[in-house]
Amino acid sequence: MKLWKTILTAAALVLSAGTSAFAARTDLVIGITLEPPHLDPTAGAAAAIDEVLYANVFEGLTRIGPNGEVLPDLAESWAISDDGKVYTFKLHTGVKFHDGTDFNADDVKFSLDRARADNSVNAQKGLFAAIDTVEVVDPAKVRITLKNPQSSFLYNMGWGDAVIVAPETADTNKEKPVGTGPFKFQNWAKGSSITLIKSDTYWGAPVSLDKAEFRIVPDAAAAVPALLSGDIQAFPFFPDPDSVAQIKDDPRFKVVIGATEGETILSINNKKPPFDKLQVRQAISFALDRKAIIDGASAGLGVPIGSHMSPANKAYVDLTGLYPHNVEKAKELLKEAGLENGFKATLKLPPPPYARLGGEIVASQLRDVGIQLEIVPVEWAQWLDQVFTKKDYDLTIVSHTEPNDIDIYSRKDYYFNYDNPTFDKIIADLSLTSDEAKRMTLLGEAQKILADDAVVGFLYELPKAGVWDAKLEGFWENAPIQANDLTKVKWTE
Repeated sequence: MKLWKTILTAAALVLSAGTSAFAARTDLVIGITLEPPHLDPTAGAAAAIDEVLYANVFEGLTRIGPNGEVLPDLAESWAISDDGKVYTFKLHTGVKFHDGTDFNADDVKFSLDRARADNSVNAQKGLFAAIDTVEVVDPAKVRITLKNPQSSFLYNMGWGDAVIVAPETADTNKEKPVGTGPFKFQNWAKGSSITLIKSDTYWGAPVSLDKAEFRIVPDAAAAVPALLSGDIQAFPFFPDPDSVAQIKDDPRFKVVIGATEGETILSINNKKPPFDKLQVRQAISFALDRKAIIDGASAGLGVPIGSHMSPANKAYVDLTGLYPHNVEKAKELLKEAGLENGFKATLKLPPPPYARLGGEIVASQLRDVGIQLEIVPVEWAQWLDQVFTKKDYDLTIVSHTEPNDIDIYSRKDYYFNYDNPTFDKIIADLSLTSDEAKRMTLLGEAQKILADDAVVGFLYELPKAGVWDAKLEGFWENAPIQANDLTKVKWTE
């Protein structure tokens, strides 16, 4: 009898050990191409910041879901006045920041007042321009009064630039981010990785992962070996489109091709001669062969665009036929501009493969019409400083991944150096209009003006090629915003 009990006990131990051995993993290594310049979403334009921190470490009043929908976040509900100008948010209670301090309406007021202040360093101050006052009603309620109705206000509050921060830690978030999200910051090994761990005090639905490491892989060619070796288990934004075909039939991986909000453009410094001449900018547009660029820089996965709007957006107008590839027309326009012998310029290219690969193709195409480009590779921090901030450039290639951001062309200090009062008026009217049909009309007019003025060379919508271990689920198929939201990601076995 004792022997039988011993056997049963041993069997139970083996079964227990087996169950433990085959329990689903709770750690994950994610590959990212660009290292963020810092870790504060409220103080920088780099998409890489949100790709690590949005929805993971930091949260806003609202958040943007995987299909671009507005969802409640720190605000559990809200009421809107009949005139559309007053938003009263009811906040979740019992929420704490990762440093143990309480979240309440005072933090909301602090964050929004800070973002819209004259000395704000927020990269998207326009999101807060319509705010007139922010009032604390009680610890769990905040009232925001707008200067005028703004149909996009709830959406705007879901941007990474609008996340809520605490006054105690706001100044140190660049190096040690403190938010209210399901993950908290653990470590940043600069040049190598950023590690997040599960927050034990999270107020919302618990996440499945205990640890997530964002591994920085600047060399696109290293992505496939890292996946095959198992060192990295997921690239939600796979950096090497040409290698997708190599992986897609491998049962160990899942390959998902989705859409982004990334308008990939050849940006032009509109006030710098000779680019201040319309004929020169139009000549550049005619010189561009979008199909060749898409084939060479995105393995044919990109979708051509003719203005600054995603083809997935219901307001999209197809203007790709306005500037068909036409070398002779481009030369004719350069001659009209007094540049029949062409000219020289620089093309500054940030690290992403779409820029470096696309830049070589663009330089070749412009050379065919007499424009000799000197390619200047720059690191991301240099691009943000020289191009985006100081406007020290002729041409550059970048993908604008912010959603619904056609208004950037109306910003007076923006790096395009574009100025068109008619366009500005349309954008101003758009912010005051809630009627859906009128908004569609205004957005169509805005797209047409940008195309007619050839403000930039519109290339293609950046595709989202995601590659991850087949045993993982919960990653977003599309990228309506620049994020790697890990709140639903888990191992299935």
